[in-house]
Amino acid sequence: MATMVMAMNAMAEETTTLMARENGSVTLLDRITIVSRTGESAVNSMASVSQISGEELERRMATNANDIFFGVPGIKVYSDGRPAVSNFNIRGLQDAGRVSVIVDGARQNFHKAGHEVSRMFWLDPQLVQQVDVIRGPSANTFGSGAIGGVVYFETKKPGDFLKEDENFAVSLTGRYESNGSGWTTSAIGAYRFNDAASVLANIVWRDYGEYKDGDGSRVENSGFDVLSGHVKATLKPTEHSELTLGWTGSEDQWSSTNTRDYQLDSNTFTGEFKISDAEEKWLNLNIKAAVNQIDLTQTDRGRRAGTSSYDLRTSSFDIWNTSYFDTGLISHELTVGGDWVHDDFASTAPFGGADTYNPTGTRSVWGAYVQDKLTYDWLEVVAGLRYDSYELEASSKSSGDRFSPRLSVGVSPFREGALSGLQVYGSYSEGYRAPNTSEAFITGGHAYPGFSFAFLPNPDLRPETGKTWEAGINYTADGLFNSEDTLRLKAAYFHNDIDDYITIPTMRAMPGSECASLGHSMCAQYQNVYNAKIQGFELEGRYDAGRYFAGLGISIIDGHQVDRNGVQSDLKTIPSASVTLDGGMRFLERRLTLGGEVQYNKAPSGTTFAEDYTLVNLYANYQASENLRFDFRVDNLFDKKYVLPIVDVSDGMHAQPGLTVKLGATMRFGG
Repeated sequence: MATMVMAMNAMAEETTTLMARENGSVTLLDRITIVSRTGESAVNSMASVSQISGEELERRMATNANDIFFGVPGIKVYSDGRPAVSNFNIRGLQDAGRVSVIVDGARQNFHKAGHEVSRMFWLDPQLVQQVDVIRGPSANTFGSGAIGGVVYFETKKPGDFLKEDENFAVSLTGRYESNGSGWTTSAIGAYRFNDAASVLANIVWRDYGEYKDGDGSRVENSGFDVLSGHVKATLKPTEHSELTLGWTGSEDQWSSTNTRDYQLDSNTFTGEFKISDAEEKWLNLNIKAAVNQIDLTQTDRGRRAGTSSYDLRTSSFDIWNTSYFDTGLISHELTVGGDWVHDDFASTAPFGGADTYNPTGTRSVWGAYVQDKLTYDWLEVVAGLRYDSYELEASSKSSGDRFSPRLSVGVSPFREGALSGLQVYGSYSEGYRAPNTSEAFITGGHAYPGFSFAFLPNPDLRPETGKTWEAGINYTADGLFNSEDTLRLKAAYFHNDIDDYITIPTMRAMPGSECASLGHSMCAQYQNVYNAKIQGFELEGRYDAGRYFAGLGISIIDGHQVDRNGVQSDLKTIPSASVTLDGGMRFLERRLTLGGEVQYNKAPSGTTFAEDYTLVNLYANYQASENLRFDFRVDNLFDKKYVLPIVDVSDGMHAQPGLTVKLGATMRFGG
């Protein structure tokens, strides 16, 4: 649904606007986004930023990451019939790091070439406190590669769970889903040693069978088992500093066919140290370091029996400082920072050696940036410059570097009245994505029944460069029709040119070439097509009057690719255009919420298998007491059968789940 910064949970003291309600409770609005280096909420960002937190996460009752983003404009998350893993698409860009997925500062870079979902990312929604999405390369302060955008997950920490007067608390959650007879059990515990030290631990177990699509057909091998865990500790060495240490891990098992099983083990270790002193405005230092270890085991039975392994170790370091100062009538928020990410990937094939489709190799990416946010009365300007450099090493080496600018200009023309919360902005930003080792060094023969071809490496691949123009409006209003209502609205038109877009354009005959030396007459190779062009319009808005609320999300998108001969073809990763309506009411002193969602999806013109479809969802939650909560949700009420147009159907077409009823209860104890 259209998610417009409705954070209903406790949060850090520096980040909210408060509104008192009639019954004496307090609702927190406009939570600061994690993707902001200068303390902005989503609606105040001169970029296409969305946030999902608090009440939105609770009523979503998400089974996996796919469910979290329902209706958020510009982003689609899919699993292609395998709910245990997820891939991310932002504005028609996906795979190979075009969308940067980050968990507590740790980059999730795992990529496996094949017919399954390539990213194979898992983070249990029960561990998540907040998610920020920034669409387009405006988030280039979050590292190289994100020409599509950034998805940043913030996991729960002790301060999110413990109340101010509590030293300890425990919460138990149980959920059941009708489609696939899925069970979820979750336990959270937190303890505050003193004002300077606290710790939280969370464990989640999910056991799901195969689901049915809208026609009642069982989707084979869609069941999965996942055990997830999370520990986070917060320490305050001094009054103005904070150290956060965390671990998040999971053991994930599923099958993609009747003869192929997977086990995915992940362990992410993160650390963050920050110093912030209101009286020392030049010093707001953040340092983050992370190690993310992903181990995938693939076991095949039958004719091609054997075990393959794919192991990725991603190490990263990120440091930045924001200084606040004035020069005359202009206020500055100057951010200077740098980051480094190193991927060390190793694969083994069933009979020794590396998997040639996913070759062993390393990739190092590093960069530095400077960004200044200037404010003068009604005018706001964000100007930034980023430098990126990379190095790939597998069967050979390649490298490159580039400067990428960003400029955003916003005008707030009205000082008083209903339009005083209106900002009109325009922006231009660039991003830079290096190829990964699989794209550059994939090799070897590939056999289909009655048809075979060979992959050829291309170490001379050039990096992709995304260039995005965007024009938008931000609007905020409080007390619009009565003393307690709020309206938040963001809308933007964007146009993205991706130069040197990397893809496999066509399979072709290459007699007498390296292809023939591999025993094949047809070859496939990753190449830089001339460019890809993607444009669209996005809108998200939310009105909340306490007793009732409503939301609207619109995403319209179109795109194509053009080769060096000027031949235009469809870009296969363009998602459906969609319109999402959400609304509900709160009763019994806001303890009972009833609502529903309707989403219409228009299939893109280039798809050969997807069709238009409409989804209807219902939800309810009841806070029976301070320590007891019940949740209810119905997804796909009318049992619609549908397929996402951005999935890989080369190994079969997997429809999404049909009618699904979700029931849940949470008990909490604290003292």
